[in-house]
Amino acid sequence: MAAVPVPTLLSHRQYARVASFADPLVLESGRTLKAVTLCYEVFGRLNPKGDNAILVCHALTGDSHVAGRYRPDDPKPGWWDDAVGPGKALDTERYCVICSNVIGGCQGSTGPGSANPDTGRPYGLDFPIVTPRDMVRAQARLLDQLGVRRLVAVVGGSLGAMQALEWAATYPDRMRGVIPIGGAGRFHPQGIAFNEVQRQAILNDPDFRGGQYYGTPGPVRGLATARMLGMITYRSDESMWTQFGREVRGEGSPLDRGFGVAFQVESYLHYQGQKLVERFDANSYLYLTRAMDLMDLGRGRGSYEAAHALIRAKVLAVGIRSDLLFPPYLQQETVSLVRAAGGWAEYVEMDSPWGHDAFLVDFHLIEEPIRRFLESLEYDD
Repeated sequence: MAAVPVPTLLSHRQYARVASFADPLVLESGRTLKAVTLCYEVFGRLNPKGDNAILVCHALTGDSHVAGRYRPDDPKPGWWDDAVGPGKALDTERYCVICSNVIGGCQGSTGPGSANPDTGRPYGLDFPIVTPRDMVRAQARLLDQLGVRRLVAVVGGSLGAMQALEWAATYPDRMRGVIPIGGAGRFHPQGIAFNEVQRQAILNDPDFRGGQYYGTPGPVRGLATARMLGMITYRSDESMWTQFGREVRGEGSPLDRGFGVAFQVESYLHYQGQKLVERFDANSYLYLTRAMDLMDLGRGRGSYEAAHALIRAKVLAVGIRSDLLFPPYLQQETVSLVRAAGGWAEYVEMDSPWGHDAFLVDFHLIEEPIRRFLESLEYDD
């Protein structure tokens, strides 16, 4: 008997105006954005009650294209295609899965590359500083427009995990569960240090031009270098040995290469840097890394501990054994603080050698815990 073909999950970008001159978005800094557009994608159908949606929050250089393909012959699936789709953990036959590009980004949502309504020119560094809390408030406006009354859960990895926790504290009655993966309610000093070095690579590129490089190639070298460092933080020593070891690139001895690319791991980093340059805005990289630094669940809420007492949703915090960027103690701390405040929280650890990127590479390791957690939420009032 011939196999029954599995239909391709298709998607398309949509756009929503979530702030205007008449109803601006007020940011944590006190500044306002008078015109905000969010690019988003929807997978599955929202039920009549508006309570079967799952919001997926993307990581630093992610976008709204979390799953599926834009056309049947598209060779590249969404960035979390292993997790989202019919029959998968985030089952689009059961849930309505929504993912939007964050404010400050460059994949369709308002960011530093967008036109400043006051000048008609790209914002550049005139764009206001944004935080995960600002991102969440913009997303809440989007969900209001889409008719989402209560979320099943908010799910995200890395910067997406920060947003997920911010959702749980800012809108405690709007979701049943929250799944932060490889993230925390505040960034640790070493993570801030990594981000600062990446930003300096961009800011010190002579082609940065004070952030007003639009219409030119821009700070290509700076952004590529920033990405190279970023990629090191997303991996682990264990994974570097497994994938590259000390393998030499090409023929001949590394003694003859001078300061050219000699090892395969160097080639990998250069490749990743160039790939990002082709699809990402350097200013957005500055703003989103700073947003990670500024994440502090306790800001304006008395203390970091007090902020966790605001969380009413059940929490499934996922750590990654080999994570350099968000070590597992950060997720364990989240669970401890939620429990100490009388909330429900559980910790699951991915036994993966792939470092911070494990939630993208080895999703199968947490597929069942996430599936069970989401199913359990359906029985909660």
